[in-house]
Amino acid sequence: MTRFAKFAWATLAVNVVVVVYGAYVRATGSGAGCGPSWPTCNGEIIPGGLEGARVVEFTHRATSGVAALMVAVVAIWVLRNYPRGSQIRKAAWWSGIFMISEALVGAVLVLAEWVADDASAARTIMVPVHLVNTFALLGSLAVLAWLASGRGPVRLASRNGLVGYLGFALVGVVVISATGGVTALADTLFPSESIADGLSSAIGDAEHFLTRLRVIHPVAAVAIGAYAGWMAWTFGAGASKRLTQRLALLIMGLVAVQFLAGMANILLGTPVWLQLTHLTLADLLWLALVFFGVSALESEPAAV
Repeated sequence: MTRFAKFAWATLAVNVVVVVYGAYVRATGSGAGCGPSWPTCNGEIIPGGLEGARVVEFTHRATSGVAALMVAVVAIWVLRNYPRGSQIRKAAWWSGIFMISEALVGAVLVLAEWVADDASAARTIMVPVHLVNTFALLGSLAVLAWLASGRGPVRLASRNGLVGYLGFALVGVVVISATGGVTALADTLFPSESIADGLSSAIGDAEHFLTRLRVIHPVAAVAIGAYAGWMAWTFGAGASKRLTQRLALLIMGLVAVQFLAGMANILLGTPVWLQLTHLTLADLLWLALVFFGVSALESEPAAV
């Protein structure tokens, strides 16, 4: 593997870590740690008195800056060394665009003070918007890393209907994650003491609208997760490449583990560590689907 390919994969990995740490900021209510100030922290580049929510939020900003710098470096690397019209250049452009929009969404959340204990409708809308952009960023970086490793370009011409089925699975996972983000926000702001308490708050007329939205995520997760597993088995079991077969098995395994993690989340009262585990698995499932797609649709399959 070339030095560039290693750096591209490292960029993807760092961004996944930053995404998961961002969930830790939300779960611990630390989003207001730097006040309504961006990109500085309370008006300072390196603030003093780093403790509590401030150190959590500042750490997130610092690591986000590192991730953004790595995306910029890998994009410039591609633009300087690959010809116009190549798929890797398109992946680099999209990675840069989504990295910028990711930073802007984060800035809006902070400057509008849609963080910490805010339970407004605006924040409820911005949370899934943030997650959709995050998945788009990770997907672009995944394709870039794949192509940087010397893999063949992706051909989107339908192969036994795979493109349509895969596209539905990808959109479905984004929907699951978006509803999961809203559910996680509700669990953070309005924690339930028991399963019965959570169910009653989801159907009670007097409860906040966020608590009533909690019921959407598990229903969507079961339906779409089952579909993603079926799609992977249907198109991966008989695939010509061993890598595609392995990715199909990985998808099915991640779906099963996600079901268990979701159930544990409910039974254990959504502890922070399990919320982060659940999000990490969601990121891995998304990336597994992306890699499954580019592997199955590779124009010149490599002998793997």
